[in-house]
Amino acid sequence: MTYNFGLYFAQELGNRFGSHTDSWPASAEQVIPFFAIIVRALGTDDAAQWFEASRRAHQRVVTAEQNRAHHFGFAHHLDVETEAHQELTLPVVAAFEVTKALYEVSRRDAAVDVDVYFECALQACARRSSQPAGSPVAAAATL
Repeated sequence: MTYNFGLYFAQELGNRFGSHTDSWPASAEQVIPFFAIIVRALGTDDAAQWFEASRRAHQRVVTAEQNRAHHFGFAHHLDVETEAHQELTLPVVAAFEVTKALYEVSRRDAAVDVDVYFECALQACARRSSQPAGSPVAAAATL
């Protein structure tokens, strides 16, 4: 058995929006696979850092929009926050492009702020490291 980010992410969405998926924002179904791609590309620990940087990039966009200030868009802020331009490996490029896509999809859904998705993704990543060493769950996650 391997760590199943998709399952944990869906559980976190359920914790946030309720167990009935009909009550979830319409974009949730669309973005779940995008988040899983990022975790597969970067690994759980680096993905968690990526999601934190993505949240900061989103906050910079929101702040600029609230202040009616000029800014260069989410992609620019994402690049700055993740420092993706410093390491253009295939996993980083994949994570960057997928993050831009999930951001666009979720920003078009008035029922949710993309920050909620980043928070749920962070919680799902934390589930892997939150299992105590030697526990059956931790042992199963490493198989």
